[in-house]
Amino acid sequence: MAIHPQAGKTAAPGQLVNIPRLITAYFTGQPDLSVPEQRVAFGTSGHRGSSLKQAFNEQHILATTQAICLYREKEGIRGPVFMGIDSHALSEPAQATALEVLAGNGVEAMIAAGDEYTPTPAVSQAILAYNRGRSRGLADGIVITPSHNPPEDGGFKYNMINGGPAESEVTAWIEARANELLEDGLRAVKRMPLARALKAPTTHRYDYLGAYVRGLGQVIDMEAIRSAGVGMGVDPLGGAGVHYWGRIAEDYRLHLTVVDEEVDPTFRFMSLDWDGKIRMDPSSPYAMQRLLQLKDRFPVAFACDTDHDRHGIVTRSAGLMPPNHYLAVAIDYLFRHRPNWKPGTGIGKTLVSSQMIDRVAARLGRPLVEVPVGFKWFVDGLFNGTLGFGGEESAGASFLDMDGQAWSTDKDGIIAALLAGEITARTGKDPGEIYREFTREFGEPAYGRIDAPATAAQKAKLKKLSPDQVASSELAGEKIEAILTEAPGNGAPIGGLKAVTANGWFAARPSGTEDIYKIYAESFKGEAHLRQLQAEAQELVDRVIG
Repeated sequence: MAIHPQAGKTAAPGQLVNIPRLITAYFTGQPDLSVPEQRVAFGTSGHRGSSLKQAFNEQHILATTQAICLYREKEGIRGPVFMGIDSHALSEPAQATALEVLAGNGVEAMIAAGDEYTPTPAVSQAILAYNRGRSRGLADGIVITPSHNPPEDGGFKYNMINGGPAESEVTAWIEARANELLEDGLRAVKRMPLARALKAPTTHRYDYLGAYVRGLGQVIDMEAIRSAGVGMGVDPLGGAGVHYWGRIAEDYRLHLTVVDEEVDPTFRFMSLDWDGKIRMDPSSPYAMQRLLQLKDRFPVAFACDTDHDRHGIVTRSAGLMPPNHYLAVAIDYLFRHRPNWKPGTGIGKTLVSSQMIDRVAARLGRPLVEVPVGFKWFVDGLFNGTLGFGGEESAGASFLDMDGQAWSTDKDGIIAALLAGEITARTGKDPGEIYREFTREFGEPAYGRIDAPATAAQKAKLKKLSPDQVASSELAGEKIEAILTEAPGNGAPIGGLKAVTANGWFAARPSGTEDIYKIYAESFKGEAHLRQLQAEAQELVDRVIG
């Protein structure tokens, strides 16, 4: 992975996206449906793309929203659609388009009071709160965000009645129907002009900010943070939670400083990520140069990505914590300090997350549920309370409230960030110090990801591997103890391969968008062993996929 020479530096004016051109392309672009990249395509988290590449424009959103209306009709979903947007430039136009279609179909829509930006977890929490105690007229949601993607991207995601990201079967249905509508020239799309849609009796304003902030005291021990006087700094990175943090500090009387409330659709204040792109990834040290500057100003500092479903944690002891490190600390703390959670409540992790989590779970005596990549695999467990925590290596996590009830069944960067303050308040140690204690007890893992070239045919082979196709019995000097093509937690296909030894593992998965496959690996024997694992993993996979 070659690091761009400008990584970690602020973008030059010429590198910023031209916002008027981006918006013009949204409304005037005509996708060529013979080009796969210009069709509606739901990945792990919705339909994403840029209007400058004809991958995300008004036609896509008209078709996708109509497809969602048809899906709701098919499934008998008759409650409101809770709809929120982040601060990417394409989010507001997409919401306007979606609202025209929802109103045209007579669907109740809940948009934010005061045209406020809305974090992903606030939409999830609103769906759950509305549906609690109901058996009919259930609500679902639309979240308009490309998450931490660059400023020129847009994103459109459907959340189900359980508050979480839609399952693959659901998104496949919506995707297919949306493309049929596009192929038919959008003739079956029902819409009304925006001015009428905003005044329609089916369009309502909802106070996402107030509802979300009021409920936080049921998830995080705000009194512990307040009484300990823990100083915290937050950089909202110009994202959807930009006005949430001040309200949280005020309502709960916390020593929480919002260091910057600027919103700029070019995100010119960001430092460039590893590949020279602007990306609001709170776990990237290159993108998080501003956050790292808070290290010595506050005992704990944090940031969230643009839709506030991912977290980045900075401590005085460790700087920017790798997501795997913080997940392990959060899990250990929560299962020791939530006495009302049921004894059998489990821990959810993705199969490319650190084995440090496995060791923490074993010490806690809690069931570990290892699932494929994608937060959707945690939704049911969080919804029914069988999982107390679900987290993934890319800094996304959510957990139950104090009473063991579902709070958000989508990723919630806000509660993950505030938890760092609670941990510091209740233990007297910051999360970085606690992780260092783990390494003394369990060993210090080295973790990394590399990308290897692969053709479309090779990626297809990797996706369909079976364990008996792997002839190797050793990996990096150790016996292979398990070869997995299905996740042990739920038996779902992992879309690749994972091999496990006594002191390490690797997992290989094809990229959905590039001609590469990704190798995740971890060693409890140090950096040299990690590099050996990665090299032998690539040899092993290349040999199998030809």
